[in-house]
Amino acid sequence: MEHIQKGIAGEAKACEYLKSMGYEILAQNFRAGRGEIDIIALHNKCICFVEVKFRKHNKFGYPETFVTDRKLAMIQQTAHEYVMQQNWEGRIRFDIISITGTEPPLHIMDIS
Repeated sequence: MEHIQKGIAGEAKACEYLKSMGYEILAQNFRAGRGEIDIIALHNKCICFVEVKFRKHNKFGYPETFVTDRKLAMIQQTAHEYVMQQNWEGRIRFDIISITGTEPPLHIMDIS
């Protein structure tokens, strides 16, 4: 249960960060099939599909390194479903927000 609470807190911190940078949050925890996207946001006429990774510390590696090729492929499949549902024909992007302890979020854009 503590793991889930930390995940929720990390996603809330990521949403606040994105809003402060001018992003509009369109959806959180969007599910399609077996996939889930933590945050879907709009920024500069581009839909951003954001994976949030939180770790208490970097002892075992930086949070963003835990987004595997398999995870990215799942996010891309799920994003495709969202794009189809919304009939979106504009730009899309895949991002990671890495959160470690009390450090400010690290926003890594366009990971695909």
